[in-house]
Amino acid sequence: MSEEPIVLYERDGRIARITLNRPEHLNAIAADTPVRLREAVERANWDDEVHVIALTGAGRAFCAGYDLKQFAEAPRPVLGSQNMPWDPMIDYQWMRQATDCFMSLWRSLKPVVTKIRGFAVAGGSDIALCSDLVVMAEDAKIGYPPARIWGCPTTGMWVYRLGAEKAKRMLLTGDLIDGRTAKEYGLVIDAVPEAELDDYVEALLQRIASVPKNQLMMQKLMINQAYDNMGLNSTQTIATLFDGITRHTPEGVAFKARCEQIGFKEAVRERDSGDPLTWRNAR
Repeated sequence: MSEEPIVLYERDGRIARITLNRPEHLNAIAADTPVRLREAVERANWDDEVHVIALTGAGRAFCAGYDLKQFAEAPRPVLGSQNMPWDPMIDYQWMRQATDCFMSLWRSLKPVVTKIRGFAVAGGSDIALCSDLVVMAEDAKIGYPPARIWGCPTTGMWVYRLGAEKAKRMLLTGDLIDGRTAKEYGLVIDAVPEAELDDYVEALLQRIASVPKNQLMMQKLMINQAYDNMGLNSTQTIATLFDGITRHTPEGVAFKARCEQIGFKEAVRERDSGDPLTWRNAR
């Protein structure tokens, strides 16, 4: 019996529906998730019947970030954690591929609407913020906790969506915010009660799907070009390099060691507790 695909795809009239499909792991990102996501986006773009793409996660969460069971608990060398000394360009090549796969949502000629319930954290927030419109449940949570140790958001979309001050508020703390606050900040287009989320997003999808494809493409390309003119690609280059560095700093190496020693869930709890992070010499 074959395993379920980690990214599901179906077309429903004018809507292509893409679903992250590891619900037992809160749709955490596995090694091949980025490529499978890009393939689904490309499939929707080449389908002449599709006008809009709907992206969501199976089960009770959108995406809990990279699967730290795979990437943090497993002993070095693993993807993202080389033996020391490390080669930054090996890490950059891997992470840049993931970044570009997530950005297939942004580069898609068909608009993408993302629905978030539960959590969209760490790499899961990278995915969500590459889409065009994000709608959250009011009690859902979004943020980038690895900004504290072991990560830098490679897509750089926090600053482009929030501006400098609010992006710093999020990335200098690694805090999570709920859907209500995300809407107030301007990070997402709307936040609605959980019970209304599906119907709200469906109405938005149907409204967009009624517009001719060429009109949708032109509006999206025009808006995205403004961000390209602001240096989006350059921002992502440095963010992706920094992401690799965060995993190989003294603190990053210590965090990896703690994940191997006590498990990633407890190590993440320590990192995100708010206690002073004095891990530079930890092993």
